[in-house]
Amino acid sequence: MARKFLYIVAGLIVLVLAGLLALRIWGTELSRIAFVPGKEFIQPAPVAANAYIDSKMWIARPDLPKNPGLWTPKGLEEDADQPGYATFFIHPTSLYSRSEWNASLDDKATNDRAALFVRGQASVFNKSPALWAPRYRQATLGAFLTDKPEGKQALDAAYADVAQAFDVFLQQSEGRPIILAGHSQGALHLTRLLKEKVAGQPLAKRIIAAYVVGWPVSIEADLLALGLPACNRADDTGCILSWQAFAEPADTKPIVEAFEATPGLTGASRKGSTMLCTNPVKGTIGGDTRAEDNAGTLKSAADFSGGELIKGLVPARCLSGFLMIGEGPDLGPYVMPGNNYHVYDYSLFWRNIRADVERRARAFR
Repeated sequence: MARKFLYIVAGLIVLVLAGLLALRIWGTELSRIAFVPGKEFIQPAPVAANAYIDSKMWIARPDLPKNPGLWTPKGLEEDADQPGYATFFIHPTSLYSRSEWNASLDDKATNDRAALFVRGQASVFNKSPALWAPRYRQATLGAFLTDKPEGKQALDAAYADVAQAFDVFLQQSEGRPIILAGHSQGALHLTRLLKEKVAGQPLAKRIIAAYVVGWPVSIEADLLALGLPACNRADDTGCILSWQAFAEPADTKPIVEAFEATPGLTGASRKGSTMLCTNPVKGTIGGDTRAEDNAGTLKSAADFSGGELIKGLVPARCLSGFLMIGEGPDLGPYVMPGNNYHVYDYSLFWRNIRADVERRARAFR
């Protein structure tokens, strides 16, 4: 497992939601002291076989009152058409406690933070209101900061919940075309879903696209195991999109080193392989786009409770597997060292991603 990369992602999440700027100074050791649980891992009991039938197990689903996934920002203009696809979205890490390896399902603070992620990220996909985002006993931040076996065990336990929720989602989606999406820890779990439940299965024919955002995907060493190709054209369907956003000058070396040090999902080495980089403005692999081509960046309120779309804010171009956005806009204080805009992977291109989804859904139909 790419432990160094996991540390980078985990540290970023800390900065975003916990505001621990001290990590910029003291780094890994402070992170481990502050966030890696010191207790023995205890395998969570499996949730009941029918647990995800209950709406309380979901942050977003079509029949849920006060559904954060149905939020839309100021300045959004579009037709009233509601396409018939269903979306399964896996939120990123929102648990930062060192007292437990996995979140409890009734942890209010963790659930509230997850709802903010769903509001700002999964809302991209709510042109169709059939948007589903499960609660799951996510691995805590510290699981990404250690080489102890407990870290992997916590991630495996989190994935077990996601997989069970996905099975219920499939039952409830009534044969509709499907969008799959996630970010960070959620994107990691999505790659496993693709490998175990989509690749080589009839279900693959229902996938409009899979948005594996904020997590590296090797074209040579990962894609074959995921069962879907990369999206080469803007109207391709049954394919995967992935990007990691950086402003310039960018320091991507730590991610590259961690990425190349671990085997791919096919078992092949990632050494020297190419990271998939989708330009979400064009909807293609690579390609340069100007700031004026960006249809709308989501500028969130300081507490992430709201936001508005700003047109023409950032350009985009793929360079060595990473998505470069020029000097980078001021979207808030949560940019990681190295000009890593990980937290804003969706926000930077919110309106273009929404258009990308709609375009692929039409092509699929």
